[in-house]
Amino acid sequence: MSTVLDPPVGVATPVPAPLRAGDPGWVRPALLTLLGATGVLYVWDLAASGWANAFYAAAVQAGSQSWSAAFYGASDAAGAITVDKPPASLWVMEASVRLFGLSSWSLLVPQALMGVATTGVVYLAVRRVVGPGAGLLAGAASALTPVAVLMFRFDNPDALLVLLLTLAAYLLTRAVQSGRRATLVAVGVLIGFAFLTKTLQAFLVVPGFALVWLVCAPTVLRRRLVDLAWATLAMVVAGGWWVLVVELVPADWRPYIGGSQTNSVWELIWGYNGLGRLTGDETGSVGGTMGWGETGLGRMFDAEIGGQISWLLPAALVLAVAGLVAVGRRPRTDPARAGLLVWTTWLLATGLTFSLMAGIFHAYYTVALAPAIAAVVGIGGGLLWARRGSWWARLVLAGTLAGTGVWSWVLLTRTPSFVPWVAPLVLAAALLGAGALLGVHRLPRPLVGVVVALGTLAALGGPAAYAVDTASAPHTGSIVTAGPTGISRFGNAPARPASTAPQPHPGAGGPGFTPGGGSTRGSLVGASDPSAQVVAALRGNASSFTWVAAAIGSQSAAGYQLATGDPVMAVGGFNGSDPSPTLAEFQQYVAAGDIHWFVGGSVGRSSSGSSSSADIQDWVAQNYPASTVDGVTLYDLSRRID
Repeated sequence: MSTVLDPPVGVATPVPAPLRAGDPGWVRPALLTLLGATGVLYVWDLAASGWANAFYAAAVQAGSQSWSAAFYGASDAAGAITVDKPPASLWVMEASVRLFGLSSWSLLVPQALMGVATTGVVYLAVRRVVGPGAGLLAGAASALTPVAVLMFRFDNPDALLVLLLTLAAYLLTRAVQSGRRATLVAVGVLIGFAFLTKTLQAFLVVPGFALVWLVCAPTVLRRRLVDLAWATLAMVVAGGWWVLVVELVPADWRPYIGGSQTNSVWELIWGYNGLGRLTGDETGSVGGTMGWGETGLGRMFDAEIGGQISWLLPAALVLAVAGLVAVGRRPRTDPARAGLLVWTTWLLATGLTFSLMAGIFHAYYTVALAPAIAAVVGIGGGLLWARRGSWWARLVLAGTLAGTGVWSWVLLTRTPSFVPWVAPLVLAAALLGAGALLGVHRLPRPLVGVVVALGTLAALGGPAAYAVDTASAPHTGSIVTAGPTGISRFGNAPARPASTAPQPHPGAGGPGFTPGGGSTRGSLVGASDPSAQVVAALRGNASSFTWVAAAIGSQSAAGYQLATGDPVMAVGGFNGSDPSPTLAEFQQYVAAGDIHWFVGGSVGRSSSGSSSSADIQDWVAQNYPASTVDGVTLYDLSRRID
């Protein structure tokens, strides 16, 4: 499955640099072309998505205005409540916004650059053990995975998570080759910082990585155990320092921890973002009651998830086994076996967790599988290609290519109106290429190149079509999917054309506010979209208040905050079910003159958790005058009803 004419790979040897003097002349331009094309794909018309996920965009805006909000990951600059994740991914975007001002570009370009970097790191890791051709195939496969295109053009934490884990896998490959403790410790540091993006999801790779080190590192067992202990300590420190600080700071001195019921980041880690995701038992969340798809080993292949990630997943599973057979009885420390195991353990641990978890699960989570699938295909395919003189290696390569073509045809026919000629073309190329692979060892060199090109077209044609479609469409809201369907079980938020994508108010450091088409309050999965009249009302006398408004649910609050450029309190956090603020606390804020407006209409949704947001809404409706501005009910908290 390699895409270039690599020399046969014998017992793999460490490759000290991505480009060596002895490399064929095509390696450098091919790599630069891959990275450049990935950059174009990820950056093209990026601003069409506006704020993308306004929930995180509002937190970035807040962090660019307040260092305290940045440190804690607060949803607003006044620091009422945090987002429901640690803030590491926000820090990257906030640095960009502080440098270039708040806009779609400053928000999303860092995400796209992480995608380009991920492609490059996948190439480096695979190239190190099986050569540049396999590295290029793996890099291209990672870059063209539809869900990767989606999430590297979006402002969720997944982009940074995937980059950090990919870097960790690459450094582990180097550490296993060299036996250097410092390199292994760096792996621990990267996983620790990945924890500060999406908490326990980052640790799914840890058992497999540790096992690879213990089995394959070229040192004595006692040294391997000591080195692993140091790496574990580095991981705990890198991921735990922020948690420790937040837990030690008095609650009155910091924002409420969004997603928790007890104002505790420790609870957030193990509950809402931890074990609750596995069991579906998440207090204060929509949890497993919403029906997040059928769990089971077929989940990654079903109608919702298949087109996001599974194009090369069957091939990866086959080539992982075949690759291990190919290395045979090589020494324990063989770099090729170690490299293959690094990515295979990542794929299996994360893939099985996603398949079986009963709690909240979104299709875009599967971006965490993209580098692993791509690397396994590259390494396994490269190992078999080097042994193409053996009948069994050719048979496995041919069968895998044919199977990939058939599965791509199945996925493409699930959306029959989408470029209908692609499915038969991919299938024909796969079957023709598979037949040619059976006799590739007897072909002259120029024809071998044709077979390689044909196999690449067959393997990547389907995901490439979905990838281009994903990059050509705007995506907004909390639940987004890649590919031509553009629909999840809840549906994407209505996409805006680029000409009406929301832009920041001048007070937010951007080029000026252009309202979207509506004046909605927002929903659980989509941000509010206030009209110019609503924005003008909220901004009236804004400097006299800490929060220009309060709204139930983070998505609702985010839209108003991004439009006005001023802090808006997200009552109840993301789901409207966090006890922040309580009714008594809210009454104190109002009595102190801290909040000007309350946006009417509940948008929270939860099967459990606090009822504080509902209590607040009832109290406001009973005690403060309401007015309707362009369809939105606003309660003036500065004027109590007598």
